[in-house]
Amino acid sequence: MRLPPHILVVNGIKVRRPVFLLGAPHSGTDLLARALKRSPGFHVTMGRASVAHVVYAFARKPSLAATSGAVRVMRDALAESWQVLPRSCGQCAEPCREAGGVIGTGPCVSTGDVNRFGDGSPDLLYSVPVLLQAFPDARFVQLIRDGRDAVAGMLADPACLAWFKPAMLTGQTEFPNAFFGVSKDEHLDRWRDMPDAGKSALRWRSAVRVSAELRRTLPEEQLLTLRYEDLVLRPPQSVATLTEFLETRVSKVVLYDPGVPKPGAHTSRLGRDDVKLVEKVAREELKRLGYLKKR
Repeated sequence: MRLPPHILVVNGIKVRRPVFLLGAPHSGTDLLARALKRSPGFHVTMGRASVAHVVYAFARKPSLAATSGAVRVMRDALAESWQVLPRSCGQCAEPCREAGGVIGTGPCVSTGDVNRFGDGSPDLLYSVPVLLQAFPDARFVQLIRDGRDAVAGMLADPACLAWFKPAMLTGQTEFPNAFFGVSKDEHLDRWRDMPDAGKSALRWRSAVRVSAELRRTLPEEQLLTLRYEDLVLRPPQSVATLTEFLETRVSKVVLYDPGVPKPGAHTSRLGRDDVKLVEKVAREELKRLGYLKKR
């Protein structure tokens, strides 16, 4: 007999059609999360420790995601993240607090205003199978960005660079590993010797391959793919698409922030050698997505 789907209740609110934001590092998921945090009825979290610990455990050791307890662990982590308590925002990462306009410890929302939940934590992309099992009615929005611009962002981000330290590749890390972009054990030595720009390019390349697979396997009503370039250059059109997909009004105010990096940022942020390396490592994907001219 088929059991009915589990309904998660947080703060007395049933979690229905939660929204998860996916993409390679610095592909714009944080920007979209800020937009959703300002949208009516949404409670969106970004990088809460309870979620991050689970996401990175699954990313480094994918076999964990296939265990019988994975779904409950993910669901419990998100339930903890979405709880609205008097001091709950004190546990949030700074980008989430800033996006919510939090002064002090919060909370950033009132439970009476919430009817939809979402999460824009980094690297959720590698937990999609578990998220789907935990929330069969989930909606996913994935962002695609020029890999050279994404790498420029990664190289300026200490949190991203920390993953490239040798200590991160412990016995708990399984290969092949989409999170690191390393497809085989025998490629590890080459990975260790690569400059950070090359390692970042591998992460971006692997992420867009995972995104492409999701487009092939998830139904259109559950997955929307947007380009970062469209999000920042054509906010009205992108927000209209999001609003239709999510069936709720989405704020576009933050998309007009002058501090939002514009397409082509790598031309002033990456050295020539780094650009060449990124284009060499990720040439196939850059061409397929139209970011690099085919020759």
